[in-house]
Amino acid sequence: MKKVERINVMMRYINNRSHFTISEIMREFHVSRATAIRDIQEIEAMGMPLVAEVGRAGGYFVMNNSILPNVRFTDNEIKALFIAFMATRNQQLPYLKSRQSLAEKLLGLLSETQQDDLVLLNQLLLFEGTNPHNPDLLELSDLPHPMLEKLIQLILSDSYLQLTLNEGHYSIYLLHLYHEKGLWFIEGFDLEEERKRIFPVDHLKDIEALIPKKKINKKKLLNQQEEINLILELGPKAIAQFKKYHPLKFTLAFTNAFQTEAILQAFIDVTIEEEVEDISNWLLFLGKDMRIKEIPQILQNNLLQ
Repeated sequence: MKKVERINVMMRYINNRSHFTISEIMREFHVSRATAIRDIQEIEAMGMPLVAEVGRAGGYFVMNNSILPNVRFTDNEIKALFIAFMATRNQQLPYLKSRQSLAEKLLGLLSETQQDDLVLLNQLLLFEGTNPHNPDLLELSDLPHPMLEKLIQLILSDSYLQLTLNEGHYSIYLLHLYHEKGLWFIEGFDLEEERKRIFPVDHLKDIEALIPKKKINKKKLLNQQEEINLILELGPKAIAQFKKYHPLKFTLAFTNAFQTEAILQAFIDVTIEEEVEDISNWLLFLGKDMRIKEIPQILQNNLLQ
């Protein structure tokens, strides 16, 4: 049994008893005396109110036989939690139903005055991407792709995946799952083509765990350089535009001490139509203070159009 699991089981064991001893813990969990003492000290540090009794028949007992005192939130903590909920509406985030039940439980803990404050904040605060015509904090109108939660559950146990998309099947090692401009993307290493690829989650038809024929070296993979097919030189105005908005994986390398000139090198997966369209619009957004040194042909055609 792993330590974290043992601590969790031990807390339940202790909480169900009015009295226990170190010897009982040693026998029940098959640990040494030193380990039992360390575990109990960690449990005490987590907030379980244990009281020690000295003497031959000594041991421990749990004060009031309860694990933790009731949680109390300050007004500012409540506002911070609900503003976070407000800011993420209509973002197609996973576990949305759990977020709804969490909000309902929190509302049940609040006074009428605190609830009135939240109602007012909900009417006044608008965030990028939210729908002002849907002010209900608990409304589930932005459910994510149905495969997203299954995907997250799978990658918590393993990164080797078998993807089924409209265009075919892919065996990948997942590197990142990221959210950009309201859409979710899988960045993975294609085990057959041996290169990095981007897959829109919206294109997923099915996903399963994969037992690979051969494990890859993750450290070597992360250090692998992608093929560069987009090189830009940016002046001060283009740099200012870049700072306002840029794709998640893009970074600048400044070429002078005053940070008024920079170079951008990146890989664009031209097989993804949405990415090509987004990058084309973004290049126009950077403006005239940007010089193209290298660009995929399809991106160049888009810009010319």
